[in-house]
Amino acid sequence: MTESTPIPDDALTHLRWPLRLTWAGLLAERLCRAFWPLASLLLLIAAALAFGLHDLLTRGAALGLGGALLAALLATLVYGVRGFHRPSRAEALDRLDRTLPGRPIAALSDSQAIGAGDPASEAVWRAHIARMAARVQRARAVPPDLRLSSRDPYGLRHVALIAFTVALVFGSFLRVASVTDLGQGGPALAAGPTWEGWIEPPAYTGKPSLYLNDIAEDALAVPQGSRITLRLYGAVGALGVTETVSGREEGAEAPPPEGTDAMAQSFEVVKDGRVEIEGPGGRAWQIVLSPDIRPEIRLTGALDVSADGEMKQPFSASDDYGVTRGEATITLDLAAVDRRYGLAVDPDPREPLVLDLPMPISGDRQQFTETLVENLSEHPWAGLPVRIELAAEDALGQRGVSAPAAMVLPGRRFFDPLARAVIEQRQALLWARANAPEVAQILRAVSYRPDEIFRNESAYLQLRVAIRRLEASAAALTAETQTELAKALWDIAVLIEDGDLSDAAERLRRAQERLAEAMKNGASDAEIAQLMDELREAMQDYMRQLAQQQQQDGQEQAQNGETQEITGDQLQQMLDRLQQLMEEGRMDEAQQLLQMLQQMMENMQVTQGPGGSSPGQQAMEGLAETLRDQQGLSDDAFRDLQDQFNPGGQQGQQGEGQQGQGEGMPGQGQDGQQSLADRQDALRRELDRQQQNLPGLGASPESEATREALDRAGRAMDEAERALRDNDLAGALDDQAEAMEALREGMRNLGDALAQNRQEGGEDGQGMGRADAGGERRDPLGRAPGSTGQVGTEDSMLQGDDVYRRARDLLDEIRRRSGEQNRPDLELDYLRRLLDRF
Repeated sequence: MTESTPIPDDALTHLRWPLRLTWAGLLAERLCRAFWPLASLLLLIAAALAFGLHDLLTRGAALGLGGALLAALLATLVYGVRGFHRPSRAEALDRLDRTLPGRPIAALSDSQAIGAGDPASEAVWRAHIARMAARVQRARAVPPDLRLSSRDPYGLRHVALIAFTVALVFGSFLRVASVTDLGQGGPALAAGPTWEGWIEPPAYTGKPSLYLNDIAEDALAVPQGSRITLRLYGAVGALGVTETVSGREEGAEAPPPEGTDAMAQSFEVVKDGRVEIEGPGGRAWQIVLSPDIRPEIRLTGALDVSADGEMKQPFSASDDYGVTRGEATITLDLAAVDRRYGLAVDPDPREPLVLDLPMPISGDRQQFTETLVENLSEHPWAGLPVRIELAAEDALGQRGVSAPAAMVLPGRRFFDPLARAVIEQRQALLWARANAPEVAQILRAVSYRPDEIFRNESAYLQLRVAIRRLEASAAALTAETQTELAKALWDIAVLIEDGDLSDAAERLRRAQERLAEAMKNGASDAEIAQLMDELREAMQDYMRQLAQQQQQDGQEQAQNGETQEITGDQLQQMLDRLQQLMEEGRMDEAQQLLQMLQQMMENMQVTQGPGGSSPGQQAMEGLAETLRDQQGLSDDAFRDLQDQFNPGGQQGQQGEGQQGQGEGMPGQGQDGQQSLADRQDALRRELDRQQQNLPGLGASPESEATREALDRAGRAMDEAERALRDNDLAGALDDQAEAMEALREGMRNLGDALAQNRQEGGEDGQGMGRADAGGERRDPLGRAPGSTGQVGTEDSMLQGDDVYRRARDLLDEIRRRSGEQNRPDLELDYLRRLLDRF
């Protein structure tokens, strides 16, 4: 086939790109086959220069080797030029045609030689051409054959390519520029380069190390604390180092560190200066120090103190590379202390209080805001003026300190007078050990008549022990004894303040008294809110306990004398009004309203309304009974678990024969292990029945919470039954505890749901409070009680919007009249009864 062979235009259009690519492949083949020796030699030379092998040669050897390499390059170039032939278009067409069946490209270039003019013969020829044209449509570019194994049997090209790749990774092509200095190193530098240097910034900066041999700039900016390391090669004394960045005498040669090689030097950059390597191939750099900025820290908001004495102080800190740690230092502001009573003597030396500041666990520490949260109620300085100072430290050890801020060290406030007195003496004891005799004397005087001031016998006994220890060691009180006694006094004050939390009436009384003391002492809004929450919870528990006691004692609704009824909604209104008065600062009115509430709660009884127990009350009684049965079952399971670890321990006094019979049969319970599982199953079925018979609770959140808690109790009972049948008593106890907790939660939620229904007009009269009127037929104001069961009578006596102010005015008038001694004795006696009542 010749280049002049014509090809039809339509076939040529399709063959344009396959033909071009095939021709390019032929060109690549011939270039590789002709010039692979030249390319391999160039790669080897580049790898050698990148590794600096030319620095190892003398000038003569370098010139000789350079001449030989130049001759080799010329020879391989001539070999390549002579062996290279540029491919033609006809060769590309021929290669492409050989890949197609029947060589259709050649067929399209042919012409009909026999049968021209014969219609039938021409028709056959046209059909043949059409088939060939269709085959041409399937033409694809032929990939080149770049295999050189037959021409390079030893794989020299691969060796050159590997050497070049290694040079790219580990070598430096900047050394190629030093080829003009061939042979200047001489034999003294045959062991390697003339010198090497590194600049290592501190790790906390996160910046990479710098290899000085690869840096062409003469001026370098490095972080403070960076270390420069230089290694010199060759004969000792051939190269020298001078530097002015380490703080040594300017211009002096840097002496090597003691105990190290004279050819290796390392020093830290502490200021701007110059570093120079003197000698053959030496370099010089101007070092500019980037200083590490000192961290900054400051208070960013007002101190927030919770009702229990916990302080929250927000702050912000920043540093150029990040803050590593921080601390708050609190010192006593002695000049601002009111030096009276126990604080009049000079205080014992005490170290400042140091608190670690919280740091971000993750994220950027260059700039952040956090909050210091601590409860320092037990510290000796609680309630005294102090000064707080924050400090932040970076990785270099630099400290940034905030401006000192004056504050009163927050602590828990005690509203019970006795508890507050104990805390004051505790602070006096911690202020100075010299106060010990006086503290013991005051505490003994405070507790002189324990029956009148102590409601908790345990608190009195603990205080008496503490007083005796204090008196015994007052003459030579050690710091350890001082700390122990201070801890004991704190526990006693907390016990007095909190009271007996197991009794609902005691909790209610304590909550009322603490609230009254808070109003007298000017408590904060947060403390008032907390005390109001305690009062509400204590009142709810008291009402619930009172209802249970009346049910157990059989006190239905038959009462002697007239009564006043008050609903839970009315109680809530009184509590809301009480909180509003305190928030408005009207403490006198709040005190009077609290006294009225205390008297009402002291005479409170819970009624069930007409017609006996309501469905809601019956449901509560059923759940309470289920809870008691579950508790009893759990106790039996626990006894069986004890028997497993101590066989026969419960019957150790019944003789060895009986003990022998009990061995090998632990976990039987009073009716056997199977009986415990059956009892658990019966309780589960009873709970199912009670759930089905619950009164209509509606779709309130309390109702949904009731259903969810009872469902959870049922699932826990199922798990407990399976554990009992598998003799897993420990697992059964855990499941039973979960079931009891869910039952208690369900009862609480059911009570809330029933109360909600009553407020919305549900169960009429259930759970209403009734205050005993003292047996008289009329109320203390001389009115007949109403028939609707509400407080007082249907006749509205307190007109106007502010009924509480009207009630206060009436009370003031009663007090005024009772103080007029010229009134008749009968009237004065009546007025006194009214005052005792209200």
